[in-house]
Amino acid sequence: MQSYEQKWLAPIPPYLAVWAGLFLFKSAWMTLVGFHIAILLTLLFLRLNLPVNILLKSKFPKWILVSVLICSTSGIGLYFLWDLFGIASDLPSQLKNIGLNSSSWPMFMTYFVLVNPFVEEYFWRGILGSDSKQLYFMDVIFAGYHVMILWGRVQPFSILFAFAVLTSAGWLWRQIAREDKGLLAPALGHMTADFSILLTVYWLTT
Repeated sequence: MQSYEQKWLAPIPPYLAVWAGLFLFKSAWMTLVGFHIAILLTLLFLRLNLPVNILLKSKFPKWILVSVLICSTSGIGLYFLWDLFGIASDLPSQLKNIGLNSSSWPMFMTYFVLVNPFVEEYFWRGILGSDSKQLYFMDVIFAGYHVMILWGRVQPFSILFAFAVLTSAGWLWRQIAREDKGLLAPALGHMTADFSILLTVYWLTT
């Protein structure tokens, strides 16, 4: 179990990596890969006490189905509420400016969908997780870095809405992990959400 102080400090490097990738280097790839490298370095610093194979554990397969079904609504909701969310009219050019165009999207999406959910679930729900049934401060911290990703791309109210949804998602994935005694179900749900959202963004901006 990591100390309370370590848990508070652990998200700082990933946050800085996302900030640097988006606002300093202006690169989607540097943002994503830098985020993952920052997490891995942080995990090494924390001296892991959680087996990596917990990512493949699921005692009750029903939780996989529950997680995937709930999370599959992410992209569907984004598609039908696209105009309501006030997506920036210049989003396609914004994405091209950070290196996401018709040729780079497929590789980026593949890496994002296959790697990111496992890295994030191990970090946020595993190492920095909690068995509490209540809202946990790390649920909020998990949602917080997404604000940087959305900044300037949707209207402020939509950022607040996304923050609330992502905080709830962090809480939900923790509860699924607690009930299922493993991280496979939340990781697959996270993967479904990432895929459906990225596919929607790709479909509507390219």
